[in-house]
Amino acid sequence: MTQVWQEIWAGLTTASPLDQVNLVLGIVGVWLMIRRSLAAFPVGLVAVTVQGVLFYRTRYYADATLQIFFFGALAYGWWHWVKDKGAAPELPVSRLTRNHLLLALGLAGVGTIIWALLLKRYTDAIMPFRDAFIAAFSVAAQVLQARKQIDNWPFWVVANLVAICSYWLGGLYFTAFLYAVYLFLSFAGWREWHRAMKGSVP
Repeated sequence: MTQVWQEIWAGLTTASPLDQVNLVLGIVGVWLMIRRSLAAFPVGLVAVTVQGVLFYRTRYYADATLQIFFFGALAYGWWHWVKDKGAAPELPVSRLTRNHLLLALGLAGVGTIIWALLLKRYTDAIMPFRDAFIAAFSVAAQVLQARKQIDNWPFWVVANLVAICSYWLGGLYFTAFLYAVYLFLSFAGWREWHRAMKGSVP
């Protein structure tokens, strides 16, 4: 366990400036999204741009491509949250129907399989199925978040859990630690949006 903490500390203190910027932007962006702040969108746009560069350099091609989609989804979400709130202080949090939730899960599952097969055939991706699973469920989560539906948070929880297990088993303890931070934030967002949906917070 000492080795694990040493690697995490080394990751925090010796990471490249771009990695450190990515970490700060990611955490700030998620925290702002938890608070349902419109500032989450410009921060997020910068964050996904930085992340795309980092993923491409480390040959996680599905994750790198995913950042292009995230950029578009964040831009759409920003527009949607402002345009469709009407005279209300903010766009209300909503929830998927059961059928729509099953549809989202099904599409994420099919997307995982197709994406993984394409990665395996046409790229030298290190872990194509892991990469594709996180990518597909992150796509679903980002779409739901742009629509301000609370169901985005359990999708983020699942994607983060898979990432944590994968990186931990691969000995990449610092990366697993970062996803554990995002997992904690996902649960916090789920709780806060639930309270907002019930009208218990402004």
